[in-house]
Amino acid sequence: MNTFAEQVVSFNLNLRYEGNLPDDFQVLNPYLDNPETLLVMQQFYRKFYNDSNQRKFLIGINPSRHGAGVTGVPFTDTKRLESVCGIKMISAYTHEVSSVFVYDMISEYGGAEEFYRDIYINSPFPLAIVRKSKGSWVNANYYDDKALFNDVKDFMIDSLRKHISLNLDTSEVFIMGKKNADFISKLNQEAHLFERMTVLEHPRYIQQYKSKEKQLYIDKYIVALK
Repeated sequence: MNTFAEQVVSFNLNLRYEGNLPDDFQVLNPYLDNPETLLVMQQFYRKFYNDSNQRKFLIGINPSRHGAGVTGVPFTDTKRLESVCGIKMISAYTHEVSSVFVYDMISEYGGAEEFYRDIYINSPFPLAIVRKSKGSWVNANYYDDKALFNDVKDFMIDSLRKHISLNLDTSEVFIMGKKNADFISKLNQEAHLFERMTVLEHPRYIQQYKSKEKQLYIDKYIVALK
């Protein structure tokens, strides 16, 4: 039987979005764009997921260009990939706001090894989405545009099913972001993926708007995930 790590690596290597997109939206695939992303992604999963354990599922929105859009590891910029996970990336250097919160929370959980032994993080749309704005490309969320959501909905259900098949606990799923949860609830009503949904504030929201109460949110995550 393939380890959890090898199944994730296989999923990432075979990721392609070939569906429709509204005008002014693009999907970025870090595994096709940067050969080093493939290497560090494989190192990460083989280091922390080299087993067949069942894990809880923590769901983001979709990768940002500066987090998983570069490292291939959800909520992990190159700074924390090196300083916490011990994996150095040479071709890129990124700092991503959400990654700061997630790794502060991971530290209090007991560290990366303990956290990743229990938890798997990914997104319903596992590739980065960008939108053209004033002549340049900016991060976008899958739910920012009704036509975009309708275009990617079936792909997201398929991706979530593939994640679940890695050996994830579907009795309770943990969702980052209230708006994200609203849309995943729609997917869940259609596809019956999870029994119960627990909603947590999104790390970017916490870092930007609730930084003074950050410890409360770290505690909330740990109580939910433990």
